[in-house]
Order: sequence, then structure tokens, then C-alpha cells
Amino acid sequence: MPPETAFAAYGLPGEPGSEEFWAAAAGPGAVPAEGGGWTTLFLWRGAAARIGFESWSPEVPLRRWGDTDCWYAEVRMPARLRVTYQFLVGDAAHADPFNPAGAGGDRSVAATPDAPAQPHWPAFGADDVLPLPRTRLRWASERLGGRRTVRVHAAGGGGPVVLLLDGDDWLYLHPAMTAFESAVATGEMPPVTLVFLPTKDREAEFGCRPELWEAVRDELLPLVAESGVPADGDRLVVAGQSLGGLSAVYAALEFPDLVSRVACQSASLWWTPGAVRSADPLGGPVGGSVAARLRERPDLSGLRIAFDVGEHETRMLPHCELVETLAQRAGATVRASRSASGHDRAGWRQALLRDVAWALGQVALG
Repeated sequence: MPPETAFAAYGLPGEPGSEEFWAAAAGPGAVPAEGGGWTTLFLWRGAAARIGFESWSPEVPLRRWGDTDCWYAEVRMPARLRVTYQFLVGDAAHADPFNPAGAGGDRSVAATPDAPAQPHWPAFGADDVLPLPRTRLRWASERLGGRRTVRVHAAGGGGPVVLLLDGDDWLYLHPAMTAFESAVATGEMPPVTLVFLPTKDREAEFGCRPELWEAVRDELLPLVAESGVPADGDRLVVAGQSLGGLSAVYAALEFPDLVSRVACQSASLWWTPGAVRSADPLGGPVGGSVAARLRERPDLSGLRIAFDVGEHETRMLPHCELVETLAQRAGATVRASRSASGHDRAGWRQALLRDVAWALGQVALG
């Protein structure tokens, strides 16, 4: 193949490494792969590098084109995938300079052409600063210990409280404030008050223990009520992912007077005490401690809960499917869906909006 047509299938002219080539470079680009899925081209200009993917794939080394400064990898991807990635150069991590869709300062987001759109989530580059809520609450928790900053934003003027676990990720990596405002503006989400809860120790705080939820009930929600931001704490939605999703489900089971609306994505429903430190955390009893609790048939008739999990998380699916079934049998109103992702916030973003709206009784977003 002549060098000037090496990557023509991706719309790139000229020989890789030439000024003409770099002037047209954009990434990542994808073409249909034989047998289904996509072949996706990632480009890096400079020294040797490799690609680190969020949960979906092991690291992929880049190849050098001749003796040029062009490093590349053609990566086979399945249909319907949105994934966070970064370029790793030695011990340093970098966002993709050719990709306008960032996730913080050192990560980017790639999506196959058939991945569902995420219309309310604008692209923010690695050098862009995400807008932050103006209201900051200094929370010195007696139950949890230490101080933390909780940000609060009244989207559309405020309404039911939406407690976003792992709140810093939704502040600094993914523009949740902007996305919720957009969904409210289009009428797909009622006005809500977003409370971004940062986490100091995810394993300790999100395990099936009562301290976090006692602190939320007795300390944080009163603090929000006193902040002057319009907030309806009686219609609380808890949104969590991974261990945060586990904690949200636990709260619905053990604190039903506090939590009756949940939106969880890829909840760690494999969890049992000690599982995190085991050689194979997902290899224990299906559904973990939550399934065991649900088999006691608690009355969940007051619970409205949305479960979402990445369709490429094959080992997570049995855990999630069992808990979804048991929750429904216990009387909960359940919504179950699958996102075009692995274990990755980039793929859960639209489910977050859709499922919070559904938990509040709104017709589900697409």
C-alpha cells in the first residue's frame, strides 16, 4: 500500500507523519470491521506510547510508522461501545490531543459510530474548565469524620434533591451540572436540586454499612435545607455507580424512610464482606449480600429503582439480573436497562439522566 493511502479509509490524506497528514488528523476514527464491530484508529504524535482503556480492554501498545513521529493503533471494538481512554507515555497520562471529547485533564472519550447519542452531554476538551455550582457547603461530619466540600446546584430553579454519589467525578470529569440543566430545559427532566457528594474512602463509605446514610439523613440533608438553595428533601433520589450504586441499593433496603427513589448504574452487586480484597471479587455468590437480604422478602412496595449496567460487563450481568428480579418480587417498581459501555462513567451518562427522571415519575428519556 502506498504510504499516502495507508489510512485513507479513515479519511486521512498523505503519508503518516507528514504535515499534510497531521493537519487532517482527528481521532479516533472507525471503519466497519470484517465480521462485525469496528476497527478504530488511534493516533499519537511524539514518543512511544500505549493506550489505557477504562475497564474495557487491557493496555494496547502503539506502533510507530517508520521513523516518523506518528504512533498508531488499529483497535478492534465491538458494536455499541463508549469508552474512556488515555495515552500513557512512561509514567505520565495524557488526553488525546486530536479528540475534542475529554473526561478531565488526562482522559478522553471514544464512541463507536453506532453508540447511542448522549445529547445533553457537551464535549469538553482536556484543557476546558467545567462549570461548577456556586453554592459550596462545608460539611464537618461527626459520623464520617473529617471535612468535605459539598456543592449544590438548583437545575431549573431547584426541586427534588438528587444526591450524586462520587460527586467529584460528576463535577470535574463529566459535566453533570450542564447535562441536567439541558435535560430540564427540554422538559425531559423536572427541575431538581443536585447535591454533589464527594467521597473520601469509597470502600469504607460505600460498603453495606449504615454510617454514610445516618450522616446523610442527620447531617447533610439538614445542611442543604439551611443553605438557602430551593430543595425538596422529601423527594430524594440517590444516584450511584459501581460501589456507589451498591450503597444506593443498600440505603433503599435499610433506610426506606429516607431513600425510596434510586438510579444506579453498574452497581457492585457482587459485594460481600471481604470480597473487594479477594482474588476474584466477582466470583462469589451471585447477587452478593444484597441478594441475600432480598431473599428475606422485605416490603419494597414504596421503592422506585432503576438499574442500568454496561452491556459489555459480562461478569456483572448475572449479579445485576438476579437483584433486579428479586427487587421486583419484593414489590419494588423496577426499571432495568443496558448501556453501550463497559464499567465506565462515559457510557452511563445518559442512563443517569434518564433514570433520575424516571425515578421522579417523568417519562423516560431515550
